[in-house]
Amino acid sequence: MSFPKNRMRRLRSSDSMRRLVRQTNLVLDDFVYPLFVRDGKSLKEPIKSMKDCFHFSPDTIADEAEQVASLGIPAILLFGLPEKKDEKGSQAWAEDGVIQKAVREIKNRIPELLVITDICLCEYTDHGHCGIIKACPENCQGNGRVDNDGTCELLAKVALSHAQAGADIVAPSDMMDGRVKYIREALEENGFEETAIMSYAAKYASAFYGPFRDAAESAPAFGDRRTYQMDPANSDQAMAEIALDIEEGADIIMVKPALAYLDIIYRAKQCFDCPIAAYNVSGEYMMLNAAADNGLLEREAAMSEMLTAIKRAGADIIITYFAKAIAKNLG
Repeated sequence: MSFPKNRMRRLRSSDSMRRLVRQTNLVLDDFVYPLFVRDGKSLKEPIKSMKDCFHFSPDTIADEAEQVASLGIPAILLFGLPEKKDEKGSQAWAEDGVIQKAVREIKNRIPELLVITDICLCEYTDHGHCGIIKACPENCQGNGRVDNDGTCELLAKVALSHAQAGADIVAPSDMMDGRVKYIREALEENGFEETAIMSYAAKYASAFYGPFRDAAESAPAFGDRRTYQMDPANSDQAMAEIALDIEEGADIIMVKPALAYLDIIYRAKQCFDCPIAAYNVSGEYMMLNAAADNGLLEREAAMSEMLTAIKRAGADIIITYFAKAIAKNLG
């Protein structure tokens, strides 16, 4: 392929020219802002591991959600921290659970804001795993394994309780096999056909989740999550997981994390005709912030470049703790 001499240079000659021919542009509609809700009243507590992020109580979360909506961000993603945990994570589907209360507060105040709720048990179980644990047989080396099908039944109860509270989208993040089917059936059998499912379809067993696990108080008490989250070395399995979730009724699929998995985002965009979400996770967020805080790079420029790369790879939706910051730049 040949080009007229100096064409590339002419197309980069000024800021206005670069904007005119730019292929990938970030817009407010691209973003979802994650928020953490914990039991209590009048809470807005800084999260030590995550710069400019907070724990809110259900009675204060609507104030933050209102600010997010005022910036033009179309959606938030809620994670809950209950006051009490047990082996099954029963507070996850309680009618008066922390997420259920928060959703009602937000939808009463800002009905036009899309509320997405994370569907998982890790924040609610006393062992920190994403599902219920099978008893360890005699001579077993370890502490037992997650009960896949038993967990799927509970995840469906969680998703239904969130939909009943007013959630617009439920987002299963547990990586149990078949959980989208369980959730879709529970929603439709109870009259919630219009509640969408955003599936964490390709969620990798990543080292970049550390700050989040501190914020959500969800680190596993034993073992790790490698038996159910994806091996970082594999890409074909991601395509198979995505195809299965779409077949079972997912409306949006997600790749998580984003930066180390741009190739997965690209492949998913080429292979599947559905919206692709990417989660710019806590470790990616804090890695950039730590470098900026130490004067090693310019925060806003690096933030914009990183988010543009995620969109350029094929993401239609970007879930990021930078959503408010980038919204202020775009506004």
